[in-house]
Amino acid sequence: MAAIAQSIRRNAIGLGLFAIITGGTIAVTQVFTEERIQEQAARAEAQALFEIIPESEHTNDLLRDTVQLPASKRLAQSGPLTVWVARQNDRPVGMIMPIVAPDGYSGEIHLLVGVDMQGTILGVRVTSHRETPGLGDRIETKKSDWIKSFEGESLGRPPHREWNVKKNGGKFDQFTGATITPRAVVKAVQKALIYFRENRQTIRERLNDTPSLREKTLNPEAIAGESSNTEHS
Repeated sequence: MAAIAQSIRRNAIGLGLFAIITGGTIAVTQVFTEERIQEQAARAEAQALFEIIPESEHTNDLLRDTVQLPASKRLAQSGPLTVWVARQNDRPVGMIMPIVAPDGYSGEIHLLVGVDMQGTILGVRVTSHRETPGLGDRIETKKSDWIKSFEGESLGRPPHREWNVKKNGGKFDQFTGATITPRAVVKAVQKALIYFRENRQTIRERLNDTPSLREKTLNPEAIAGESSNTEHS
């Protein structure tokens, strides 16, 4: 009996050590894998930003020039919206919004939508998704040019009812065997444009694009004069 008990203890210790080593190996692998995934995601995001607004079309550091805008349930955002701003000689010429299409076939589809200061789409790119390979993944530029069909569009062009896939009476193509994915993207892009329109004044102010703000920034005397007028009113 003593020999059996000793054998059981040895086996238990062996299994325990095996579990510890295996668990540690998995944990270390997960940490390094997660870091690589984050690095790859950051590189993909940066590449997408410059595909939407090429470096030749702005003079600022697009990756570092960010501004926070009001939160919006419309864009499936839980907090303030951080956008990238493109500027020419310090004047904003466009911005890129991160948005989410929550109703993809296999879950959320994460997008970047670039618009100029008039609300015209400069470009759209997908940063992550889990759509079906060979069907829904044609929202990626490496699989098709479909996502580029948004360039130059804006609210009213096409009309509101045509912001859908052709199967549902809209302007945009669907994919053979896959309608849910492109429809989700079309609706999400339209919501981004609606968000821009609804918050246009706030956006222009925070991007410092209104003449009054630019004049005050460049001419401190204007601020002093305005304060003086206020005091004497």
